[in-house]
Amino acid sequence: MVPVVAKQLVTTINDAVKDAPPFMLAAYLLLSLFVLIQIFYLLIYTVAPTPRDVLGSETTYKHIDDNGSVSSSKPLPYWKNAYDQRKKTAQKKGNLSDSSIDIEDAEVFMSLVVPAFNEEKRLGIMLREAVDYLQKEYGKEKPDSATNGSIRRRSKGLQEQNGHVGLGNGSTEKLPAGWEVLIISDGSNDKTVDTALEFARSLGTESAGLIRVISLVENRGKGGAVTHGMRHVRGKYAVFADADGASKFEDLGKLLRELKKVQDIDGRGVAVGSRAHLVGSEEVVKRSFLRNLLMHSFHLLLWILTPKATAAIRDTQCGFKLFSRPALPYIVPYMHSESWIFDVEMLMLAEAASIPVAEVPIGWHEVQGSKLNVLWDSLGMAWGLFVLRAAWAMGVYIRT
Repeated sequence: MVPVVAKQLVTTINDAVKDAPPFMLAAYLLLSLFVLIQIFYLLIYTVAPTPRDVLGSETTYKHIDDNGSVSSSKPLPYWKNAYDQRKKTAQKKGNLSDSSIDIEDAEVFMSLVVPAFNEEKRLGIMLREAVDYLQKEYGKEKPDSATNGSIRRRSKGLQEQNGHVGLGNGSTEKLPAGWEVLIISDGSNDKTVDTALEFARSLGTESAGLIRVISLVENRGKGGAVTHGMRHVRGKYAVFADADGASKFEDLGKLLRELKKVQDIDGRGVAVGSRAHLVGSEEVVKRSFLRNLLMHSFHLLLWILTPKATAAIRDTQCGFKLFSRPALPYIVPYMHSESWIFDVEMLMLAEAASIPVAEVPIGWHEVQGSKLNVLWDSLGMAWGLFVLRAAWAMGVYIRT
C-alpha cells in the first residue's frame, strides 16, 4: 500500500513540475534549497560542541611556597578581563577596531602550558627537560637570549632588539624576564597533581613557585585543557607542549626565532612545530598500515575542508605550538573545540584574523603510553573537523 501511495505522490509532483510556469518552478527550487539549508543549520547547531562553563575552583592554582609546602588555592590572573575592559572603553570612544587595543603587559618572558590527563608516569621526565631549557634560556639573568634572535616592533614607535624595547626617545624599556609553567590536570584520577607538585618542590625555593598546578574538576579534553591554560598565561610568549615529552623541547628556540620573523606590525604571530619532515623516516614508516592510511586520509580532509592557509600547514596536530601574547585575544576567546581537533580551530582562527603562522620542523620521537585510539579517534577527528568547519561557515560559531 505504501509503495503505491509513494509512486502516486511522485507522479503527481512530476506532473505539477511539467505544468508549472518557469517562475513557479524557480520559486519552488529556491524554497526547497532554503528549507534544506535551515535543516542543515539546525543539525550543525545541535551537534556542534559547546564548552562547559568554567567552575570556580578551576580559576585557582596551587604551587610550592617558600617553606616547601603546598600553598592554598590562589586566584589565577586572566588577561581577557583587562582586555575586554579596554575594548569596551575604546568602543565608547567610537573606536571599533580590535587592532588598536593592547593586551595587558606580560609579567614573564615565556609561559609553558602542559595539558595532563593521568600523566603521573610521564610528566616528570617531560618537565625536567622543559624546565632545564626554560631556566637556561629565559631565566632571570637572561631575559632574552641572543641565541633566540632579536625582533623589531614597528607599531606604536617601539623597537625591540636584544631584550630591550626602544621607545623612540633614546630610552629603553627592559623586556620581562623569567618563565612559568602551568600544568593543567584535566580531571586526572591518578597522582598527576602530586607528581607535578613534587617536581616543583625538587627545584628548590628559587624556581618551585614558577610551577603552577591547575586542577579541572571534570575532564574537558586536551583542547579544553590547553585553552584553559592559555587564558591564564602571563608570558610575552606562550607555548603548549604535550606531557609525554615526544617533542624535543629545546626546539622551542627554533619556534621563537621563526615566529619573530613572521609576526606582523602588531606583534601577532604563531609558530607550529611540525613533524612533516619525518613522514619518510623509519620511525613513521614502521607504523601500521592502518595508522599511516588514516594519517594521509586526515590530511586530505584538511585540504578539502579548511581555508587556504590552514590547509597549507603540513602538520596541524603536533602538540608543540607557540603564540605571541598579542595573538591570544584573536584566538583563545573564540575556541569551541575541546577534543583532538582543537589545533585546527586555533589555526583557522589565526587565519581569519590574518595572523601570520610559521611551520617549523622539530625533533620528535614516539613515546609509549598514548591515549589515542587510532581508529576511533581518527574517525572522531574527521567528524569533528566537518562539524567545526560547518559551524564556522554557517554562523553557528561567531566572533562576538
